[in-house]
Amino acid sequence: MAENKTVLAIGCHPDDVEFMMAGTLSLLAKRGWRVHILTVANGSCGTAQYDTETIVRMRREESERAAKVLGATYHPGLVPDLEVFYDAPTLRKVSAVVRDVKPAIVLTHPTTDYMEDHQNTGRLAVTACFSRGMKNWFTDPPLPTTSQDVMVYHANPHSNRDGMRRLVVPELYINITSEVEVKEDMLRCHESQKHWLDVSQGMDSYLHTMREICADIAKMSGRKGWKYAEGFRRHSHLGFSAAESDPLAEALKGCVKVNKKYRKALENDALL
Repeated sequence: MAENKTVLAIGCHPDDVEFMMAGTLSLLAKRGWRVHILTVANGSCGTAQYDTETIVRMRREESERAAKVLGATYHPGLVPDLEVFYDAPTLRKVSAVVRDVKPAIVLTHPTTDYMEDHQNTGRLAVTACFSRGMKNWFTDPPLPTTSQDVMVYHANPHSNRDGMRRLVVPELYINITSEVEVKEDMLRCHESQKHWLDVSQGMDSYLHTMREICADIAKMSGRKGWKYAEGFRRHSHLGFSAAESDPLAEALKGCVKVNKKYRKALENDALL
C-alpha cells in the first residue's frame, strides 16, 4: 500500500489554522503532502460591522483564498460561532470530513485554550478520528468507515498559554522560519478580521500578533537561528494507530526539535 501522505488541519474559526498551524502545513505541502483544512465554525460572530449572512460569506471566501496559497482543499464551516458544542450532531459532521479525507496526520486545537469553541474543536477532532472505523457510528452525510492509522497533534494554544494563563510547553518544535511569509500571506487573506480583532480583543495588528506567538515558540525551542516556530503535542496513539508513532517528526526531518525534557517527564509521570 502506498504511503498515506494526507494531513487534515481542523481549526475552529476561519484564520485559526493560519495563526497556529499554517507554517507546518506549508512545510508538509512542499514535501509532497496533500493538505486539507476544515474550520468547524463558520465565522458568523467575527465582526462588528456586517450582518450574519454577509460575514459568513466573506469568511468562507477568505478561507478559500488562504487555502489556495498552499494548494490545499478547504472544507467550510459546519456550525455558527459559539455553537461549537461537543454534541452528536456536530461530531457526525466532523466525522464525515475525517472519513472522507482519510488523513494520516491531524493537526487541531488543544483541549484547553482561552475559549470554549477552540477547546470543543479539539475534542471533536479527537473523537472524529477515534470513531473513524466504528461501523455503527453514522456520519453526516453518511460515509463508510476507514481503518488507516492516524496521529492527532494538538497545536499550542493562542498566546501559548492555557485558559488559566499557564505556559504550554510543546513536545515538538517545528522551525517555520522559512515559511513565515507564506503563513502571513495566508493570514492576510482574512481581511475582515483585522478590524474585528482590533475592536474585540485589542490585538493591534493580527499579522504582528501571529509573528510574536511564533517567535515565542522559537525562543522556547532554544535553537539558535530559529526565528519562528510552531509547537505541537501528540495525543495518545491508543485507538488511533497500531503503535506509538510520530509521523509529523518523520515527515519534517531537519525542521523539528523534539522536547526530550517533555517526553522524559511523561515517562516519569512528572508534572510539566
